[in-house]
Formats: sequence, structure tokens, C-alpha cells
Amino acid sequence: MSGRGNSGGKARARTRSRSSRAGLQFPVGRAGRLLRRGNYAKRVGADAPVFLAAVLEYLTAEILELAGNVARHFKKTRITPRHLQLAVRHDEELNKLLRGVTIAQGGVLPNIQAALLPKKTGAGAGSTKPSKKGSKQPSQEY
Repeated sequence: MSGRGNSGGKARARTRSRSSRAGLQFPVGRAGRLLRRGNYAKRVGADAPVFLAAVLEYLTAEILELAGNVARHFKKTRITPRHLQLAVRHDEELNKLLRGVTIAQGGVLPNIQAALLPKKTGAGAGSTKPSKKGSKQPSQEY
């Protein structure tokens, strides 16, 4: 019987998501749905959600990498909002992008005004500076 069943043709390939076709982890379908429902434009092109998902994935990876470095600096294995805050605020471009964003539980950047620091005395005139190795002063790096 011709035209009945799939005895003669080759089997259909397994369907792949648009995210996997684009090589992304972020959901392309969800990005497209949100673009369409958000009334940003009357029509949404086929590549727009792919591009949006790729940009969001890149920004997320960048922030998480920097926050992971900060967490490692503090010898922690879990990234906290404080680590996110320090990572974003120390990166010039991310700080510019997220200038108006408040990160909950992020705290503030460590900053001591120069006028409040102890005055520098003459070189070697009885100065009692602690050695670098035994220094208990907090680092201003993060």
C-alpha cells in the first residue's frame, strides 16, 4: 500500500530546541515569547530571541566568573550577593551598565577617605609600621 505508514521512508530526526541549535543554555523560546507578549514591537524576527538569549547568557557568565573570583579570593565556595556586588562594582564596564541597580544584601564598597587615614611620618624616624606578613589591616582590593 503506497502512501500509508512509514515503512518506506527514513525515520524522522529527533526535534532539537532552538537553544540547542544555537548552542545556548538560555531558553530561546521563552525569550521569544516574552518579546512577543511584551508589546515591544508588532512583529519579532526569528533571530531576535536567539540574539537576546545569547546576550543574556554572555552577561550572566561574565558576572558569575568575576563573582567566583571574588568568592575564591575570600576562600569561600558559595557566591553571595556581596560577591556579586564587589565583582560588578570593581569592573568598569559592568559598573557602568548596572549603575542604577541595587543588589540586595550587597553591602557597600570599602572606601576610606585619604583625609581620615593616619598621617605619614618621616622615613625611619621611630615609625612603628606593622610588617607586611603580620598585617591585620583589611585589604582595599575588594
